[in-house]
Amino acid sequence: MDVALAKAWLDAAADALAARTEELTSLDAAIGDSDHGVNMNRGFGAVRTALAGASPAGVGAVFTLAGTTLVSKVGGASGPLYGSAFRALGKALPEGAEVDAAALGTGLRAGLDALVKLGGAAPGDKTIVDAYAPAVDAYDAALREHGGDGDGGLAAAARAAAGAAAEGMRATVPLQARKGRASYLGERSIGHQDPGATSTWLIFQALADAAAT
Repeated sequence: MDVALAKAWLDAAADALAARTEELTSLDAAIGDSDHGVNMNRGFGAVRTALAGASPAGVGAVFTLAGTTLVSKVGGASGPLYGSAFRALGKALPEGAEVDAAALGTGLRAGLDALVKLGGAAPGDKTIVDAYAPAVDAYDAALREHGGDGDGGLAAAARAAAGAAAEGMRATVPLQARKGRASYLGERSIGHQDPGATSTWLIFQALADAAAT
């Protein structure tokens, strides 16, 4: 992945979140406070603007700037969670204008660790982690199978991650929330797809789309 692809990923994520704002808001209205779609759209729009006016020195700097922007622009829990994940991703990458697929995988896992540390959620709690954790596992598994960038490994790994994120997202429907505002609903949270897991799927799908071009 080079700087251009890193920016393309975040641009694709911004486009996807803008297109699905109402859907995310509707999901959040059922078990949250109805602002997830608006917040994510505003946050990734701000990331797009910040990157357009910056000249990041490397791939890591792209994600660090994205994370810092999300923390400052997105309210509620989403800003700190996604912002921390992207900052951890950026800081985990080696310096340089290009990183290989294995390094990106290490960075994505650092992002997951940051999410878990900040939010205290585990798989099955009906949160972002339910999509993010299987995505990272699938990315690593695909990379072991297909290899690195030279043989299309990044595209295959990103595609696998997006597929696993989608499965994780759908698997939140029958779960009872154990973290965040949704947990206040108890059993009434069952039967609803988690909005954070849904936005996480959109972000990993954006990575797959960007890596495939």
